[in-house]
Amino acid sequence: MDLSFSRDDELFRQEVRDFISDSLPADVQARAKRNWMHSPKDDVVLWHKRLHAQGWVAPSWPKQYGGPGWSLTQRYIFEEETARQHCPRISPFGITMVGPVIYTFGTEAQKARYLPAILSGDEFWCQGYSEPGAGSDLAALSTKAERRGAHYVVNGQKTWTSGAHKADRMFCLVKTRSEGKPQAGISFLLMDMTSPGISVEPIVSMDEDHYLNNVFLENVEVPVEDLIGNENEGWTYAKFLLGNERTGIAGVGRSKTRIGLLKDMATHEFAYGSPLSEDPDFRRRVADIEVD
Repeated sequence: MDLSFSRDDELFRQEVRDFISDSLPADVQARAKRNWMHSPKDDVVLWHKRLHAQGWVAPSWPKQYGGPGWSLTQRYIFEEETARQHCPRISPFGITMVGPVIYTFGTEAQKARYLPAILSGDEFWCQGYSEPGAGSDLAALSTKAERRGAHYVVNGQKTWTSGAHKADRMFCLVKTRSEGKPQAGISFLLMDMTSPGISVEPIVSMDEDHYLNNVFLENVEVPVEDLIGNENEGWTYAKFLLGNERTGIAGVGRSKTRIGLLKDMATHEFAYGSPLSEDPDFRRRVADIEVD
């Protein structure tokens, strides 16, 4: 098996490097290097829109929905180079999570309404899954949606909602049936964060950063046309979404870049003795991480 990159792969890598060099402002790059997970929204939007203009913002999307049509190798190279050059992290909630749900299970009207705004970066999304009593046991969620005519009326609370204070829309799991297996009574709604009855409360983490939130839903009206797929079949769509999330969350390129920074730091001499890079146990532990 030949695991080396082909000539075309290396030409593509150089194309990605040249694009980043020409398109990513130095100040945006510097801020992302310090804290790529929580870059300012303006930086994320700027980089998102430049990738969109290049046709590169959704590497995994099918070409028919706006993806670049890359091979798996090209996607790997792109991730590696954007990490190596400290590009801001594109918000995953639209591109990686709800976008594929919409183009796989959504109606033609939903695709036409939502996919262009996700690709362009004109609308940012957040994820309404976890609740105070339903985190690891997601099927135990209690947020309820009752259909009343042309709307669902939603009441409940979501928690640990990343970026809710910056989001325009939220994809949300709700209970639409109480009898039977818990998984069989869940529906998947698309929700406007400016809807009356939605309030967002910050959760400040130990590092004094604000990225997480509680989201309270009180008699929030959601149009029936913003239901994904069929009522009570949201668990199927949620599992599909989590599959996309988990395969994208590893951040292989970012991890390799961070390990490289660690190895560089370990070569520096310290007042109390020789560099860490000369310690066999340290080298072994780093090698174990690289293998993983």
